[in-house]
This record gives sequence, C-alpha cells and structure tokens, in this order.
Amino acid sequence: MNLLHALILGALQGVTEVLPISSSAHLILVPWLLGWPESGLTFDVALHLGTFLALVVYFRRDIVDMAVSTIDAVKHRSLDTPARRLPFLVIASAVPAALVGKLFETQIEELFRSRPLLIGLFLILFGVGLGLADLFGRKRRFMAQVTVSHALVIGLFQCLALIPGVSRSGITITAGLMLGFNRVGAARFSFLMSLPIVAGAALFKMLHLLDQGIPAGEGLPLAAGIVSSAVTGYISVAFLLRFVQKRSIAPFVWYRLIAGGAVVSVILTGISG
Repeated sequence: MNLLHALILGALQGVTEVLPISSSAHLILVPWLLGWPESGLTFDVALHLGTFLALVVYFRRDIVDMAVSTIDAVKHRSLDTPARRLPFLVIASAVPAALVGKLFETQIEELFRSRPLLIGLFLILFGVGLGLADLFGRKRRFMAQVTVSHALVIGLFQCLALIPGVSRSGITITAGLMLGFNRVGAARFSFLMSLPIVAGAALFKMLHLLDQGIPAGEGLPLAAGIVSSAVTGYISVAFLLRFVQKRSIAPFVWYRLIAGGAVVSVILTGISG
C-alpha cells in the first residue's frame, strides 16, 4: 500500500462509510476497477480507526451526555426519560450485528469480495429500498421516541450491512424511515448506534494486527489512512445531518442506481477484462 493509495482509500472510506452508499462496495470496486492490490489487514485497521475517531469527535457531546445518563439511570434505577433510555437503546441495537458479525463476517467477506456483479446489484437493490422508505415513510417520529423494539428492528436490519453494497448507514436509515422516523432522527440514531459496532470492529482488527505485527514500511500509509478517513468522515457526518434537515435522500438513491448500473454494465459487457 503506497501513500497515495492510502490517502485516496482513506478519503473514500470516510465519505462512503457515512453517506448511505456503502463503503465496503467502494473499497472493493474502486481497487478492482483500477487494478490496485488488496489493501490487507493493516489498512483495514486504519480505515476503521479513522471512522471511529470521526464519529467520536463529532458526537463527543452526545457520548458525554449518554455516559452521564447511564450513571443517572443506574443511580435512580429508572429509564423513565428519553435521555436515560438512549444509551441502553444504542447498546441493544448493536447486539444483533455484533453477534452476526462475530459469527459470519469472514465468510461473508470471502463470499462477496470476488463477486463485483453481486455488489453492483446490491447497490441498486438496497438503493431502491432506501428510496421507497424515504418516499413512503411517515416521518412523524423523533429520535426521542425510539423504543426497545425499534432499536432491535433497526439492529436486525444492520446485520445486512455485512454484505458489500448494502451500506450500514443506508440500511439503518432505511429501517428508521420504515418505522416512521423523520430523516434527521433516523440518521442521527444510525450514527449513534454505529459507535459500538465501529469501535468493536476497530478493536477486533487491531488485536489481529498486533498479533501479526505491522509490516515494514506500512507505518506512514497506516497513519495517512487514519487521518484521511477521520477528516473526510467528520466532514461527511456534518454534511449529511445538515442535508437531511431540508432535503430528501433521493440524490444518494440516484447515485447508488447509477454506480450499481455502471458496475453491472462494465461486467456484462466485459469492459473490465
């Protein structure tokens, strides 16, 4: 992994992890289209760390508030307010994906990494799902109205994000819209519930990397990837949360349809060969 590739892929991760367009799809398809070598475990760690840092910095006040609310809820033995419930709802929503990821992530990655046609089709399919949810969702509920059942349903949908082309933010926002939440509430809860998942993934991969050791010459690209994904991730979170306050998610749906259609066309016409 050279420095330029690290910067480009880091930026790609930061943008596509946050926007509902699938980071895993882009991190597989772009190197495939450009003929770049696979990034490997070292850079995978960098991408997850960068994304986690972006989320922690952006939502630092929310994280502090949830920590205080958790202590308050335990102290009073009560979950009678939205603030006291939120930390436990975030944890509950992370459980399904954490279990499925622990059991099947490796198998799913191996199954789809070498099948760009399927990734292109999933970009289209789940893009249509996102568009329909945005078009027909009632958008009457706010994030403060999330219940345990809502959190578990959204968490179950999040399991699908292990499939490249689905998009973690895309599928959880889709679920939130289907449950009647407004765009801001669906997007904000999507990001908050991603914190334990992204942290767990970064920690898990970091332990593997420490066990194997960082290859010689990978230190600078590793640092560049972390910084690149963190900066672009932070900007992308801020952009998306402002964007959905006044606009529909249609531009991201159209992007998914066009990108997925282009990938499918390239493969079926044999251009990539």
